Formats: sequence, structure tokens, C-alpha cells
Amino acid sequence: MLFRLFPPDQNQNQDKPTTFTHLHSTPPSTGPVIHRPGFAIPGLWDGHGHLLQYGEFLHSADLFGCTSYACILDRLAAYLALHPEAGTPQSWLRGVGWDQNILGSMPTAGMLEGDARLAGRYVMLDRVDVHCTWVSRAVLDLLPREVGDVPGGEIVREPGMGVFCDNAMDLVVRLWTRPDGERKRGFVRSAMAELNKVGVVGMHDAGVVPRDLEMFEGMVGEEGWSVRVYAMVECEERNTFCPGEAPWVERADGMLVVRSVKLFGDGALGSWGSALLAPYSDRPSTSGSLLINATALTAVATSWAQAGYQVNIHAIGDLANRHAISALTTALEAVCPPSPSDPSPNLAECQSRHRFRIEHSQIISPPDQERMHALGILPSIQPTHATSDSSYAEARLGPERIASSAYRMKSLLDLNPVLGSDFPVEPPSPFEGIYAAVTRRSPRTGKGPEGWEGGWHAEEALSLEEAVRGFTVGAAHGGFMEGKAGVIKEGAYADWVVLDRELGGYAVEELRAMKVKETWVGGRRVYEREDGEVKEDL
Repeated sequence: MLFRLFPPDQNQNQDKPTTFTHLHSTPPSTGPVIHRPGFAIPGLWDGHGHLLQYGEFLHSADLFGCTSYACILDRLAAYLALHPEAGTPQSWLRGVGWDQNILGSMPTAGMLEGDARLAGRYVMLDRVDVHCTWVSRAVLDLLPREVGDVPGGEIVREPGMGVFCDNAMDLVVRLWTRPDGERKRGFVRSAMAELNKVGVVGMHDAGVVPRDLEMFEGMVGEEGWSVRVYAMVECEERNTFCPGEAPWVERADGMLVVRSVKLFGDGALGSWGSALLAPYSDRPSTSGSLLINATALTAVATSWAQAGYQVNIHAIGDLANRHAISALTTALEAVCPPSPSDPSPNLAECQSRHRFRIEHSQIISPPDQERMHALGILPSIQPTHATSDSSYAEARLGPERIASSAYRMKSLLDLNPVLGSDFPVEPPSPFEGIYAAVTRRSPRTGKGPEGWEGGWHAEEALSLEEAVRGFTVGAAHGGFMEGKAGVIKEGAYADWVVLDRELGGYAVEELRAMKVKETWVGGRRVYEREDGEVKEDL
């Protein structure tokens, strides 16, 4: 069965997403006429996610939503009952989703060892933001008796050993027996299938090591590769320059592109790892952790820029964002130097060609917001981070920093933000992200934090059209795919999503549980909802 897309109104700006395009069936020349009505929107993109990690999460213990350690222990035991091979030296028991802000205290190795169902097992559980990991006694016993502090990281020693954050995670991760190639390919296939279910046709993979990029290249075209991937290189040794190992990939069909790099400025707010200009309000003894100092960040960013790569820097805290903006400014000066014909190059015009980005852009002081605007640095924003963090962010930062610096969206709209989810840290549904952007309320509960029932700092909310743009043409621009992705028009990728009703016809609360009818990538249907309708493939 063939589908025909009605073209958008000819007066419509073709760079905007064709949000409300009617889709209907065109009957074949012979055989019965089958009518399958629906409404097509451009294929949705996630501007910041982690493909392999999401696939691994789908094959590990899900700890999200647990409000007690008893819940976590029960979920681990339930997973172990289904996967008795997990927890051995060759196959550690893995999980993700714990949050000490909800649980009330930091976990320890003793909590795992004290449960008879888990005692003696090799366990490694990532925090909700994947910036800390919690390990069992069996894993701790693999380390030297005395473990010193790690620059750019934290070993949590109170109330007991077991949690390693940011750079300190390397101490235990290097001991872990990594999944083999076939298992990783299974992770990718599982992740892509789940992404298609929520209308994702493409994603920006925010940090992929060279060996996994090589695996990606081999998988393109295979059954199960159903999502376009714009991947950012992450060197095996984080925050280094490895152009000899990093592939440059620009496939004609757009199914895999590698032309950018991911660098890391700091840790996460939830674990007090974001690097701040002033101490944390609820932990005045620390201002967070820089994963790389300003001089080194500038040097490595400049090296990558001169090698021709788009430079994307993870920065959450206001100090890390300041360093990131400075590093990208210097990188722009290096790739667009003065010349006799242009003694004063326009760095904003230079940035429009190179499109350097700050991943998360979460807490940015007002003077540094002005610098971003002046240069046009692209913010990559995950709207659900604002709603998830709203329960504790004000305690971390205090009301003044929140009001002036944190979780900007509307204030950065003129910079053409790239919107995403950061899956598996957050669920990958773009509709949850759109809901969070439009309402500044949690897509899980439909509510804001106490005292903000109408939406947390709703002055930074986006309109529906602005939010959809972030998941379509914003992501396309951030990946050098304007005119190809995020639109339905002649010459673009044949990617679209089919809904039951016009997107503007849904009540805003319905976005929280939006169900996609069909997802199409490259003119091929990659997902169809099981709802009793007749199914036919091209």
C-alpha cells in the first residue's frame, strides 16, 4: 500500500515543520481499497541521547522510580531470578536509575551485601544521571585496599564505600567485563525498536567511542538499523584528541553521520558534580567538579575544531559553561583567523558555519548567556531535565541562581536550540519532552513541584510550535541536515510519524501519553501500533 502526503500550504515557510499534514492511502491499481487515515508530522529527532547505553538499560535492571532501598533490592532480586547468570565475574549485574535525592541517603556496598539474594554478586548500578555508579562488595574487593582521591571525581566514603562519581567511576568501570560485539549489536537493535515506537526517526548520539562507531558502520543497512544516527566521537580516553582513531562518516542515505566530537566539562547537579562559580547552597563545602581544567579544555577543543569537527561540550554548572564558551570562542578564533583580506573576522558568522554546541546548557550566568547570544553558540537542551530536577534544584542553587541562570529555554530560543531527552537518563518520548517544554511540569505526574503547580518557572516555557521545532528543524540544524531532516517536502528524507489526530488537536495533558500510529524512515515503515488495524508493508 502506498501513502500520499498532501503538500504543505505553498505560503508556509518551508523551513518550519509540516505539523498538520493529512495522510491517507492511495489505492493500488488492483485489489481492494484500504483506507487508513492519519495525520503526518515530520519524523522526530532526539538531539541528545545515548544509543548503546539505552539498549543496555533495556537489558538490565530498571531502578527508575524506586523511592526506597527495599524497592531497589527487590527489583535486583527479581531481575536475578530471570537472569541467574548475572552477578558473576564474567557478567556483572547491571542496573540504572537510583537517586539518593529520593532515597534519602547515598547507597553503600554494604546494602547490597546485606541482602542474602545479592550477597557475593558483582553488581554495578548507575545513578539516574549516569554520573555516579554504585557497586557491591565483590567489586570493591577488586580495588587496592587504599584508594586515593581522583581529580575531577568523587569517591563517596560516607556513610560507607560503594559510590564512585564522574572521573572516579573509571576505577571500577575498567574492571568490568564489557559486553561482546554481538551483545552490543543486540542492544542497538533493541534501542532502535523502542525509539521507533515513540516516533523517533533520528538521534544525536552524545558520545560514542571509536570501536563502537566501527560497529555502527557495519550495522547500517542490516535488519534492525531503523534510526538515523548523528554520532559524536568520544575518545577512549575522555577529553583527548584522537583524530587517527575517529572516523569521519557522511553516508549519502543519511543513516549514519560522524563529523562531531563530544567533550566533557563537569558532572551532574544531582550528585553535586556540576562545576559552579559559587558553592552549592545545600553543600557549601563544594562547588562541584571540573572534569578538565580550562586550559586543557581550550586546547583540545581547538585541536578538534582545526581538524574540521563540530565541537560539542557537556556543561551543566555555570563555571563549566563559562569555560565551555571561552573554549569555543578560542576555537572559533583558530578556525577563522584574521587575514589581510579580513583583519577582523566575524566570529558569529564563523560560528554559523561550524555550529559548535553546549550539551545541556543548564546553568549559565547572565553575562555568559550574553556571550552565547553574541556568538550564536547552539544550546542543546533536554526539557525533561528541568522538570525532573525541579524537586531539588532550588535547594542546590538557591532561588537567585535558579531565577537568573538555570534551565533557560525561552531565553535561548533565538539560538535555535536542539531539543532532546538524554535517554536513558530520561524516557526517550519526544512528546514527553514537548509536554515538559510547553508546561514546565513533569510528564510523569502532570504536576510541578510544590508551590509551582502551574509549572516551574513557566516564564521559560515554549509554545507547542517552538517545542516541536526543537525536536525537528532544531535538531536538523544542529546536525547540518537542514532541508533534509525535520521537514516533509520534496528532496527531504522520507521520514514521518503518523498520529491519530492533528498534533494541535490533542489536549496538552494528552501529550504525556501520546501513542504513535506509525513511524516511517527512508520511505519504509519501521513501526506500526498493534491496534487491530490491517497491516500492509510496502
